[in-house]
Amino acid sequence: MCGLNVFVSSRPAAGAPDPASQAAFSAALETMHHRGPDDTRVEFTEGAAFGFKRLAIIDRAEAAQPVHYRDRWTVVFNGEIYNYRELRAELIRDHGATFATEGDSEVLAAAFHFWGPAALPRLRGMFAFAAYDHWTGTLHAARDQFGIKPLYILETVDGLFLASERKALLPFSGDSSAFLDTDALAHYFTFQFVPDPQTLHRQIRRLPPGHHLTWTPGGGVRQTRYFRPSLRPLSLTPDLAYEGIRSALRDSVRAHLHAEVPVGAFLSSGVDSSAIVALAAQYKPDLHVFTAGFAHDGYSEIEIAEDTARQLGVRITPTVVTEDDVIRELPRIVHLLDDPVADPSLIPLYFLAQTASRYVTVVLSGEGSDELFGGYTIYREPASLARVDRLPDGMKRGLRGLAHAIPEGVRGRSFLERGTTPIEERYYGNARIFSPAEKAELLRFTAEPHTAITNHLYAETADVDDVASMQYVDLHTWLPGDILAKADRMSMAHSLELRVPFLDQAVYAAAAGLPTELKLPSNNRNTTKHALREAMRGIVPESVRERRKLGFPTPTRLWLKGGIGDWVAGLIAGSGPRHLIDVDYALRLLSEHRAGTADHSRKIWAVAIFCLWWAIFVDGTVRPSLPASPSPASTLLRPASPVFS
Repeated sequence: MCGLNVFVSSRPAAGAPDPASQAAFSAALETMHHRGPDDTRVEFTEGAAFGFKRLAIIDRAEAAQPVHYRDRWTVVFNGEIYNYRELRAELIRDHGATFATEGDSEVLAAAFHFWGPAALPRLRGMFAFAAYDHWTGTLHAARDQFGIKPLYILETVDGLFLASERKALLPFSGDSSAFLDTDALAHYFTFQFVPDPQTLHRQIRRLPPGHHLTWTPGGGVRQTRYFRPSLRPLSLTPDLAYEGIRSALRDSVRAHLHAEVPVGAFLSSGVDSSAIVALAAQYKPDLHVFTAGFAHDGYSEIEIAEDTARQLGVRITPTVVTEDDVIRELPRIVHLLDDPVADPSLIPLYFLAQTASRYVTVVLSGEGSDELFGGYTIYREPASLARVDRLPDGMKRGLRGLAHAIPEGVRGRSFLERGTTPIEERYYGNARIFSPAEKAELLRFTAEPHTAITNHLYAETADVDDVASMQYVDLHTWLPGDILAKADRMSMAHSLELRVPFLDQAVYAAAAGLPTELKLPSNNRNTTKHALREAMRGIVPESVRERRKLGFPTPTRLWLKGGIGDWVAGLIAGSGPRHLIDVDYALRLLSEHRAGTADHSRKIWAVAIFCLWWAIFVDGTVRPSLPASPSPASTLLRPASPVFS
């Protein structure tokens, strides 16, 4: 797990870069020191520059980056390829490939040399990488199938920049006086994150998951999609489905444990992390696991996790997060995110990773299970609304009019509204912070609707049921934009590699063919992820196998009524972006929340995180405390390098 930055010039090579250009590129790399404190290298070569921050996991002594292959390729690679040993053996056998290291980075370079982009679907792992072809002047870049690892793109008149974090591209993005992408901001207030490929910076974009990028001087950027997750039910017997899940997940966990550094796991209250821990403990009996919670009744998974750890026979270390911790660290957390993410659960994740990093360098975690196996309660909505949804359109229009006549808060109104609204309009993800009407009150500008993000996803799932469509929306938005973004940033904040065994090709294949009845059985309306739970029978303790997931519950509602609420009130009242948001409206929401007349906690938190983001990245009135990077880069300078500043 590492951090990379890359520059490829759009102009003919102009000799060695001046000292200022070298310093600017190296300084940009240093903003990502937390991603790879073990080794820092910067290389300038004809027409390109490569920077790399390494967190050494595999072949720690030898496999430094950038890596070169046959005088043709220079590669920088963030992530892990779990089947690199199998690919290495195949490349040697079929192509006579030779290797100077024992790591996966050189295998990736060789795979691209011999197979080209056809290598991408064969990579089992998480990755974001850039591979520069010196023979043709072409830059290739790719991001893994589900978007576990990030990759940011900036194209300027000078050339193309890539980086693992947006902040490493800001020095090269030119005049920032009108940089804000208001459409992206509007989507943030809907989804609680900025969906791919947008960022809040108009010029900087993310490479979407499962995409391959090529760039040539004069030819610009071209993106192609090499992987698209698809949920298409197959004719499976339950026993066959369960065995397929069990076998795939067991093998994935085994592969994800491979490392030359200590490996642990995160453990919460639910079946996802418990399944990972139970299977990992079969291969690694001394597994060390970590959990977190808050000092508020009902907002801690620590006791449940400790009981699970005892039953599984693994060592557990808990972390308790206080309100003082939140106020102290929140500016650094928002700075690490690059773009605002208003998911409060990233706060305990930050402190959980901080604790784990004192003991291990790698952790396994349960992200991706809910999206693949149907774990969110909202996925049961189509079944609960079926009686209304089957009615003729004319009758549904009448019922919708009746719903509008029922006062807010009266039982039955929400059911009628949702039941008479097409799924394409009513479901756009797990968060859904501000409705379109509420955004009209909050925002001082007009932007594209949220359907600009989801319409094409529904069009691509017109032939499947509503549950599969909802999962598809989440796989393309919520999973990479929220779940995986916070997992990457909060773990990397502490130089901790987080691995996600559920997001493995074989596990995905086992989940993709499940019919809805095996995910959400009609005879048990309280169960989600039924197939996964059945697959884990006899592996996960029964007390956990049937327990509903809490998912790092965060006491945001209580915080906003106490000292954190005072801090948030001052942050919003003194906010700089008054030309973008109606501060008075936001403060009114906070006042109503603190008075107890409504629960606006999610909306207020979204506004507060944006205001803090603005204070950090735009106004500069908040300066997060950041750890120093202790070691200078090793720099290789070659003749005829580009000048890009």
